[in-house]
Amino acid sequence: MRAIEEIYEELLEAYSRRCGFRPEESCDLSVRLYAAAAQVQALEIQGEWVLAQSFPQTAQGEYLDRHADTRGLHRLEGTKAKGTLRFSVGSAAAAELTIPEGTVCMTEEGSAFRTVAAAVLPIGALSVTVDAEAVESGRDGNVASNTVTVMTACPVGVTACANPEAFSGGSDGESDEELRERVLESYRRLPNGANAAWYEQTAMSHDGVAEAQAVGRARGVGTVDVYIAAESGAPEEELLETVRADLQERREIAVDVQVLAPVEQNVNVEVSVAVEDGYSFEKVRAGIEQALSDYFNGRLLGKRVRAAELNSMIFQLEGVENVKLTAPAEDIPARQGVLPVAGAVSVAEMEE
Repeated sequence: MRAIEEIYEELLEAYSRRCGFRPEESCDLSVRLYAAAAQVQALEIQGEWVLAQSFPQTAQGEYLDRHADTRGLHRLEGTKAKGTLRFSVGSAAAAELTIPEGTVCMTEEGSAFRTVAAAVLPIGALSVTVDAEAVESGRDGNVASNTVTVMTACPVGVTACANPEAFSGGSDGESDEELRERVLESYRRLPNGANAAWYEQTAMSHDGVAEAQAVGRARGVGTVDVYIAAESGAPEEELLETVRADLQERREIAVDVQVLAPVEQNVNVEVSVAVEDGYSFEKVRAGIEQALSDYFNGRLLGKRVRAAELNSMIFQLEGVENVKLTAPAEDIPARQGVLPVAGAVSVAEMEE
C-alpha cells in the first residue's frame, strides 16, 4: 500500500514535468495535490478491499457468507448451553412459591441463564428444579456445576439458586476461518449429485448439523450411510428425520440411503498439572474440565483425537504451569461413523 507522501510526490513530479516548475509546499496548489493524494490512497485501499472480498481465500464476514451460499453452504450458528437451575428456601415453604418463566440467574463472572418454563415450589418443599438455558449463545455458557448462584431478581420467598449439573451444549458461531475451510473444501471435493461430498454437504446444509460423514457401499452396492452430528454431539431424532426426508427426496435413483446417529466412543482423559502461583487448583481443574467439554463436540465425527493436541490445549490454559497427559496414551484413530466423546475425566495436581 503506497503512503500518501509517495503519491503526493508522484503528483508533484507529474505537475513539474508538464508545467516546468515545482509548486512550493505552502502554496494552495500543493495543498490541493496533497488532498488529491489522500483520495487516491483511499481509492487504492478500497480497491484492495474489494479484490480481497472477491475470493473465498480472503473474503470476510458477510462477503464470505455469500461465497458460501454459492456452494450451498451456510455459516453454523452458535448454540445456547442448556441445563437446570435449582431454587431453594431456608425452611419448608408454608405456601406455594412461583418461579416465573424467564427468571435470570448469573455466575460471579457475569454469564447469565434463564428458566425456559415456569415452576412451582410446593408447600413443605425446600427446592424445585427448572429447565434453563444461557441467555446468550456461545461457549461461555458452558459452566461447571454450582457456579450459577446469583439471582438478578429474586422470586418471592426464594433465598438461593444453583445449577446442580454443569450447563453444556453451548457453542460459538462458526468463525471466518472455519467457514473458509469448508468453502475451499467444497472446491477440492466437488459434489456431483452422487459422491460422498454431495451427501455430506447436503446434510450440513440443515440447521443443527455440525458435521456429516457419508459412507458409500456401507451395506453393499447401491447403499449409502450418512452419519450426522449436532454441535453438542448425538443429534436428536427430529433432526435425523429432517435430514433423512431431504436425502430420500434428492437421492440418486435405486440408491438406498440411511441417515444415522454416530456411534459414540468414550475417550477417558487423565492428566496431572502444576498450577502457577496465584491460581487455585480447583479453578484450574474447572477450566480444564470445561475446555475438554468444549473440545469433544460434534465436529469430531469421524476424526482422530490427537494426544499431542489435548496436551497442548491444556498447557495453554490460564493458570497451568506444566502438564502431563497420561490418558489417552496414544492417538485415538479416526473411524467411519464414530464420534469421540468425553468419558471419565481425571485432573490431578502434579507432585513436586
